[in-house]
Amino acid sequence: MTHTLELQPLRRDSFSPFGDVIEMVGSRNFAINQGATQRFHDIARIFTDPTDGHAAISLARSQPLPSPLRIEMLERHPLASQAFIPRGDQPFIVVVAPRGERIDSGEIRAFVADGRQGVNYHPGVWHHPLLALAPDQDFIVVDLISPEPNCDEHHFDSTDRLLLDYSGLLHKRHPAVGGGAG
Repeated sequence: MTHTLELQPLRRDSFSPFGDVIEMVGSRNFAINQGATQRFHDIARIFTDPTDGHAAISLARSQPLPSPLRIEMLERHPLASQAFIPRGDQPFIVVVAPRGERIDSGEIRAFVADGRQGVNYHPGVWHHPLLALAPDQDFIVVDLISPEPNCDEHHFDSTDRLLLDYSGLLHKRHPAVGGGAG
C-alpha cells in the first residue's frame, strides 16, 4: 500500500507532540545587554541523560535528496533531545512520528520549516534524518555525545510505501506552505 505524506507548515501547536519549534516569532523575549540585545528566552528545553556524556553543539552540512522520496527509515534518540537550527534562511523538511516502541505509519507527519525555524525533537521521538531543500544547507545541531547507545533505527518493510513529494520546494527560499508564527 502506498501512502503519500502531506506537507504542512511547521507550527508550535501541531509540532508540540514531537518537540519544540525554535523561532523568534511568538517567543517570550526581553532586552538584555543594556538594551542592545533582545533575548528570545527558553524556547526549547535540552534533555540529556547526564550519567555518561555531555550536551554538545555541532555543525552539519546537508544535501537535498531526490523527490519524491520514499521514507524507508526513521530514527530516535532515547537518551536525549536533538535540535536542528538552520544557518541561513533556507527551508527544510521535518518528518516525525510519536514516541513508542512501534511506529504506526498513519501517525507519521511531515512539516516544512520556513528557514527561520529550527526543531528540537524530544527524547524518543521518531524522525527522518535531515531533509535539506538546497545544496550545502548548514545546520547547528545540539544533542548528546555519549558512549551509551543513543540512536535506534526503524526500517520499514517493503509493504509500507511512504512517499514524500517536495519537488516544488527544492531550491526555493520561502515555500508557499511555510510560516513562522505558531
